[in-house]
Amino acid sequence: MSNAPLSIVTGPPLSEEEGLGDLTLSGWFKAVCESGGDAEALIYYDGGLAHGTRVVWSYADLWREANRVARALVAYGIGKGTRVGVLMTNRPEFVSSVFGIALAGGVATTISTFATPAELKYILSASGVSVLLLERHIAKKNYAQIVYDLEPEQFPFLAHIASIGDGGSELGDWAAFLSRGDAIPQSQVDARAATNTPADPGALFFSSGSTANPKGILSSHRGVTLQLWRWPKWYQATPGTLRMWSANGFFWSGNFSMALGGALTRGGALILQSTFQPQEALELMAREKATFLNAWPHQWEQLIAAPNWTNADLTSLIYMDHRAPIARHPSVNTTWEEPRAAYGNTETFTLSATFPANTPQEEIGESHGIPCPGNVFKIVDPLTGETVRLGERGEMCVKGPTMMLGYLGIPIDETLDDEGYFHTGDGGWFDDKGRLHWEGRLNDIIKTGGANVSPVEVDGVLKLIPEIKTVQTVGVPHETLGELVVTCVVLHDGAVLEEAGVQAHARQVLASYKVPRRVLFFSDDDVALTGTAKIKTADLRILARDRLAAEEAK
Repeated sequence: MSNAPLSIVTGPPLSEEEGLGDLTLSGWFKAVCESGGDAEALIYYDGGLAHGTRVVWSYADLWREANRVARALVAYGIGKGTRVGVLMTNRPEFVSSVFGIALAGGVATTISTFATPAELKYILSASGVSVLLLERHIAKKNYAQIVYDLEPEQFPFLAHIASIGDGGSELGDWAAFLSRGDAIPQSQVDARAATNTPADPGALFFSSGSTANPKGILSSHRGVTLQLWRWPKWYQATPGTLRMWSANGFFWSGNFSMALGGALTRGGALILQSTFQPQEALELMAREKATFLNAWPHQWEQLIAAPNWTNADLTSLIYMDHRAPIARHPSVNTTWEEPRAAYGNTETFTLSATFPANTPQEEIGESHGIPCPGNVFKIVDPLTGETVRLGERGEMCVKGPTMMLGYLGIPIDETLDDEGYFHTGDGGWFDDKGRLHWEGRLNDIIKTGGANVSPVEVDGVLKLIPEIKTVQTVGVPHETLGELVVTCVVLHDGAVLEEAGVQAHARQVLASYKVPRRVLFFSDDDVALTGTAKIKTADLRILARDRLAAEEAK
């Protein structure tokens, strides 16, 4: 039996963490607005960059508008803990709504703008929101009409709806909604905000996975605000310098905490784009002197392919990872390294382990960070639940101060184990330096010829091939090996790459049993993505299986 200690690794004490302030959403918001004062907080082009109106809110403006929302909600009768839905793109009213809800004592319930009518129906019912604040037209969807057409008896708590945008509707408009609060004294809002505690429910986000119904994940004020305070530290951002462009929906916890926490906590600014349009995005970055891009990997190529890419002035980008495709632009000059060595979940309101930006590679190694302050990890045998020895692989479990209050409709004792740990469903291990090594979903680990292969490790090697745009490795059932290691690839437009070339690259780094036995090439249209640009692994595994079966049948 190994003499190694049990695989239980603890982060620094939360009480020793520096740089934290008030741990309620209302308290964080008040602190950053008072500190920011007349500095720019939000920049938004209402109607688009070409023909729209430039709207700028200072921190003082943001404080004023959020309190207007809060007074209106008081007038509409929301109480402490009342859930208020926010269905909007990245625009100033999203931010004022979320924090106005907190100031009024409610719980902001963010709803994806990618939601189908069926998903919206489910979310409104499951969340039990009493007030819904929505943007009327988003892309080609008329959400005001969609909501109006829903059967009201299915939403017994939904009493009031207010909408932003032009167009006739039976739903109340934004100006009328705000005017309801004119008679409410500010002192009443202040008194409500003062009742918020770090332990109170603060926000309700829904997962973005490929399951039939998204999970409602309820977080405390402390869980959310700890991460808002932390992101500028993780970015190693100088106060007032982080001007963040983002078109990625704040209705997901990662985008919310990275953008709002990263930009606003230390007096930066958010450059908002409602929907991602690459040409306009580059113009926004140049015109507003963005220093940081909050973008998903699949958006890099769209930016590079935009007609104005070559001529865009991106000299202001200083918080740009020097390994990212954008850093190859001739006007970008940076040595910054983003905090890529990280692991987290919506259940822990983003990161639970990380190394901050610019951490030396020799300190990171091949890991995914060390536990954040207050967090405790353990690695357990996924079959027995017993904690394994340090260095052994198993299921990653975590507990700590940002842990969710629970899933909607599921008792907490059915979510956490007897010691209070959340079982993530992810496989990994800790080394003797206390560094976490994440290897992907346990049900994604490929068992081939008696050995375990981590798709994360394989993909990490292959994504460095310049011709590859998207890569994901899956296990496909095999009669003798158990599973076949199969890598699925989407190439950049115009790129040429052969299966043998991919395998040759893999052999330079990976052990022979980890080298993909097959490499299959697909188009963008073939590969289904979730709303957060994640590949739907289950669908991809079926696609690969069917492609191989078709080849054998020829």
